[in-house]
Amino acid sequence: MFSCAAAGWGEFGVLEARDLACWRGDRAIFAGLSFQLEAGGALLLLGANGAGKSSLLRLLAGLIPPAEGALLWDGADALADRVAHAARLRYLSHQDALKPSLTARENLLFYSRLWGGDVAGALEAVDLTDLAELPARILSSGQKRRLALARLALAPARLWLLDEPTVGLDAASVARLGGLLAAHRAAGGAVIAATHLPLPLPGARELAL
Repeated sequence: MFSCAAAGWGEFGVLEARDLACWRGDRAIFAGLSFQLEAGGALLLLGANGAGKSSLLRLLAGLIPPAEGALLWDGADALADRVAHAARLRYLSHQDALKPSLTARENLLFYSRLWGGDVAGALEAVDLTDLAELPARILSSGQKRRLALARLALAPARLWLLDEPTVGLDAASVARLGGLLAAHRAAGGAVIAATHLPLPLPGARELAL
């Protein structure tokens, strides 16, 4: 288990969404959306397909701008410095974002060049050590998802934004993810996750879209 101090995080701060709105064409996906998230916190995004869960995660990650409202970090505009905002989060979309011709280990090496981190430890955290030298293209869908999740274990970041993280996972893999989530929160990190399935996030608040 890592600590915020050991990771060089400093204090987590407070993430605040204030009256956020997102539009797709001439239709509002959501509007007037507000919440706060502090160290150790977890927020589950719930709602039907098309309700805006993925769009909200992309907005929180700084990939799309809010149509209205503000995203704040400790009271300041979180998106004023996109590079600094990207450095304090990990965004895992519903797609695995793997290079099919690279091995599992090589896929993580790519990210380790950006963030640092222990590739061998990250593979072990998701039980992929024995498959480290296999190309990603021949992994099963569940193994690919575990490899995507290994990026969370690679190097710490304050905020995890997860889009349907348990899709394709078996019960043992969900339990391993639960251990990663618990360690992250215990170290002062926070999680926002969109899901249709139960997640191992005890005490998480819910936001229905």
